[in-house]
Amino acid sequence: MADSSFDVVAKVDRQEVDNAVNQARKELSQRFDFKNTGTSLAWSGEEVVILSKTDQRALAALDVFKDKLVKRSVSLKALTSSEPRPAGGGNYRVECSFLEGIPEDKAKALAKTLRQSGLKIQAQVQGDQLRVTGKSKNDLQQAIALLKERDEGLPLRFTNYR
Repeated sequence: MADSSFDVVAKVDRQEVDNAVNQARKELSQRFDFKNTGTSLAWSGEEVVILSKTDQRALAALDVFKDKLVKRSVSLKALTSSEPRPAGGGNYRVECSFLEGIPEDKAKALAKTLRQSGLKIQAQVQGDQLRVTGKSKNDLQQAIALLKERDEGLPLRFTNYR
């Protein structure tokens, strides 16, 4: 019988982020407290940039964006945002980026956790993801539960379950 496996990745669903950006844009354009503040969201596919005339409005727009991400089931663990910084023209800028891939040190720590768990599985670091293999699907399901329980500050997703 062939071994079963799954991949552990730390990625966000880009389509859901796009939907969250569009929903946040719409809410910012309709809300009274954002009228005449020049607040806008722009997404380049890599990062989201929030511009506003005041730093408080920029932070409020960031909260609206975070709320939309949560409603779209995108983990906020993947989001990294900067403090509001002056950006010419009297505006303030907040830059938000998303984590892509598991950093090597955290991948090694996750693999070590799996090895020490006593389950009959193997964990290999493959680039920016972790491949877990084992003969028993029950062991793999226990490994998923263990990784969900151990919080490394990563938005872990489990793919290619075979």
